[in-house]
Amino acid sequence: MHIRVLGQNMPSSTALLAALEAALFFLVLIGAGLLRFNLDLQAADLYEGSLWPRGMLFSAMMFTSLFAFGLYSARQRARTTGLMVRVVAAVSAGVAATALFFFLVPELWIGRGVLGLAAIGAVAVVTGVRLGFKHLVDAASFKRRVLVYGAGRRAASIAQLRRRSDRRYFLVVGFVPCDSEPVMVPTERLVTPAQGLQGLCRALDVDEIIVAMDDRRQNFPVRELLACRLAGIDVIDLLTFLERETGRVPVEMLNPSWLIFSDGFRRGSLRRFTSNVLDVVASLLIFIVSLPVMLLVMMAIKLEEGWRAPVFYRQERVGLHGSTFELLKFRSMQVHAEENGQAQWAAKKDPRVTRVGAIIRGLRIDELPQILNVLRGHMSFVGPRPEGQQFVAEHAEKIPLYGERHSVKPGITGWAQLCFPYGSSTEDAVQKLQYDLYYIKHSCLIFDISILMQTVEVVLLGTGAR
Repeated sequence: MHIRVLGQNMPSSTALLAALEAALFFLVLIGAGLLRFNLDLQAADLYEGSLWPRGMLFSAMMFTSLFAFGLYSARQRARTTGLMVRVVAAVSAGVAATALFFFLVPELWIGRGVLGLAAIGAVAVVTGVRLGFKHLVDAASFKRRVLVYGAGRRAASIAQLRRRSDRRYFLVVGFVPCDSEPVMVPTERLVTPAQGLQGLCRALDVDEIIVAMDDRRQNFPVRELLACRLAGIDVIDLLTFLERETGRVPVEMLNPSWLIFSDGFRRGSLRRFTSNVLDVVASLLIFIVSLPVMLLVMMAIKLEEGWRAPVFYRQERVGLHGSTFELLKFRSMQVHAEENGQAQWAAKKDPRVTRVGAIIRGLRIDELPQILNVLRGHMSFVGPRPEGQQFVAEHAEKIPLYGERHSVKPGITGWAQLCFPYGSSTEDAVQKLQYDLYYIKHSCLIFDISILMQTVEVVLLGTGAR
């Protein structure tokens, strides 16, 4: 079962984790107050005021911060180091937000000593709970038991899911073959509804049925599925299931009608306003903070290649609704890297990359000048990565729905950049398009903030960079 929280799907096991941590955050602040005043609740209440509303505020701030940093994401694949970076960053942001709220509302003021102890306790709580919870989530008792109706090509896409994170929250109990399609899943995983579909679901303790028939026009079991649905068993189509579990829209089996009738794709005036505010605020903050680094990079490029060498790399890219604009980057390759005028895929250990370029590409510092593109309205901070016209033309001919990624502004960072490593082929472009379509479908302010926060790990640890 999934629960919608702040516009995002959250598995029930993750929701349980969030509820447990929220309760512990509340207790952490209460405990910090008692510890600060030698376990004397009356003295703490007399000096600080009642700890209960402060504990609730601290818990809410910490939950929101952890959510924004992607720590409740169903597709969280960070290693231990990356997880600790996110935990410390999320707790720091939560404590800062709590302190700001206390400052703005003096009636809820709390001492720095109590808040400091609560911060230490919060890091310990998150670390300890997640180390223990990791094993529980992987246990079969926390996974939804799903039955796949179909055993052909479309059903095989479920059996072929390779990423552990994509299979983390469900367990396939079997595939029901259909007479009208060939079997393309392992035969040992086939099950036959001798007692009817509903009887099979009861026998296998099924929570959800995935309809994955290759052709629904033939022998579609309307009555049986309806009986299962009325019996409390969820019924879901394959595309919606894959989108929910993998965080991408599978274009290879997509039909336009699914996009037309599905939820999402909201582009109201409020969404445009929140996106513009986030772009301006994030860009100005990062520009101010990174200005010394940018000046150092500019000097390093000049020192390596001469004072006449250009600092910026400019390339025409495709933006919103197919319009073009000039993308800015710090130049990381030799001046004549594209002498023939043809764009080329970057490669590992690319000989065209300079020594300074290798450093700034690895740290993603070469992307910083794109802040100017955001402030000029050519890009958003979060969105699909912009591509050159040559690549867009090639991909549009080969990849269905590739042009739909231009229905929103391109971004400096995005969902595809977090979920998929650097792409250097048409096949990689297909994979990244699936994540871009998922972002466009579910785009909202909270999702943007979550992506922005999770980008911290990419920048600090270099994952996905080339």
